[in-house]
Amino acid sequence: MDKSPDAFRTISEAAEELDLPQHVLRFWETRFAQIKPLKRGGGRRYYRPQDIDLIKGIRHMLYDQGYTIKGVQKLLRDNGNQFIVAVGKGDVAAVEAIAQTKQAEAREKASDEEQLIGSPKVKPNKRFFGLGRGEGDGPVAADNSSLSRDNRALLQEALFDLLECKRLLDQVR
Repeated sequence: MDKSPDAFRTISEAAEELDLPQHVLRFWETRFAQIKPLKRGGGRRYYRPQDIDLIKGIRHMLYDQGYTIKGVQKLLRDNGNQFIVAVGKGDVAAVEAIAQTKQAEAREKASDEEQLIGSPKVKPNKRFFGLGRGEGDGPVAADNSSLSRDNRALLQEALFDLLECKRLLDQVR
């Protein structure tokens, strides 16, 4: 008796459908966090149809395209599950659409970075850095205890630059 395409598969059924040994499926679960079969009592695994599609894509990338496990992990991280599923199905239109979306996101991110890192929009004045002539000539106006609009813009820009530096450092770690 054949199962419905929407039915869950046991590990043996999934292994047979994917032409993979069961131990490979268990190993890939440890390497790809995106593979999450439902586990029932006694540790029995049940694979959803979307799990099967994802594993087909991973199998295609590893066995047919020659990617390493780290390479497929990077593809999943950069492009998401749907990209790998589309590659596994041979859906060229979906792959191109996802690639175009990712390129648009990369262009948008690059334009955001250009806005954050660049020349200041406001020229710093000597008073901002405490180099004014009198005691009251610091970054805060003596009369109203608030920053001038120009100095506030400089501080905001410095904060954005520091946050971007922190983000880049966190990525390196």
